[in-house]
Amino acid sequence: MEGKAIRLRGLRKVFGRTEAVSDVDLAVSDGEFFSMLGPSGSGKTTVLRMIAGFETPTSGTVELDGQDVTALAPFERDVHTVFQDYALFPHMTVEQNVAYGLKIRKVPKADRLRRAAEALESVRLEGFAKRRPAQLSGGQRQRVALARALVTRPRVLLLDEPLGALDLKLREQMQIELKELQREVGITFVYVTHDQDEALTMSDRMAVFDNGRIEQTGTPAEIYERPATPFVAGFVGTSNLLTGESAEHVVGKAGTFSVRPEKIRVLKETSDGTGGADGAAAAPEPGHTAATGTVAEVVYLGDATRFLVDLDAGGRLTAVQQNLETSSEDVAAYRGSRVRLQWHERHNFPVTGAT
Repeated sequence: MEGKAIRLRGLRKVFGRTEAVSDVDLAVSDGEFFSMLGPSGSGKTTVLRMIAGFETPTSGTVELDGQDVTALAPFERDVHTVFQDYALFPHMTVEQNVAYGLKIRKVPKADRLRRAAEALESVRLEGFAKRRPAQLSGGQRQRVALARALVTRPRVLLLDEPLGALDLKLREQMQIELKELQREVGITFVYVTHDQDEALTMSDRMAVFDNGRIEQTGTPAEIYERPATPFVAGFVGTSNLLTGESAEHVVGKAGTFSVRPEKIRVLKETSDGTGGADGAAAAPEPGHTAATGTVAEVVYLGDATRFLVDLDAGGRLTAVQQNLETSSEDVAAYRGSRVRLQWHERHNFPVTGAT
């Protein structure tokens, strides 16, 4: 049976009259890259701080490797936390920063310098040992913070939006490097972020938080393709929700259904209303759903185009198409046009949490 590095049971945290975390149950497996995703104030960072021991739960328990650590101080838990600001000592060299935790633990100097060198090598910073933090780039400082955390060989590494201070290009690069590093060292990572793309890119599994509760837990594909609630559908990527009369007319049954914009093909109608793209038949193919409408707006994104279509059945759908052979002039001509939207019926995912 797969071991659980972390298990939270009925976790709750109240600050004054505000319930920041409400009845959270969660299990994270050994060696897993697990992300907690949600907007500001959703409770994800408070949960991380309770795992680390920086906050005491109002009720519920925190278990690490099967041991109840709810009442233990942070230094008594086999975890290490990496924060967004890195918290490096500016007067120390990179080597001294990385070895600091071992020095506190009274590890002999030769051993801590060897382990610091190994940790720096693991984050590809060999040759930087004698530099100071001010001489490093943002990405390099982030790697030093990781090396400092890894050198103590914690069972769990907690990361609180560690890439938030980096520019977009470097952040995307570090996402890949951080995931590769996690695979190499095999330590359980618990990663807090508000960035949906970041969570989808890096996670083995993820939990989506809102208002102190977990809305859904699953793999990135499960969360994205099969959102359990309207909040998840809207927060993780962009999603269309078909509901009420619109759902009955388009999908053919009552309920609320999510369909992702990139699943939808945009076919321009011909003058007789039968439509089609480049002479293609307008009728939906077997196993497909179709809807007609008028293009309200076209947004050219360079590599893709976003179409906002007002449906004849009511409501609005967003569709995204890759610009394989089209330019901004081509797609602009769609504005105000009659179109037929078509997608495979398997992409009509029922949102069971809808009210």
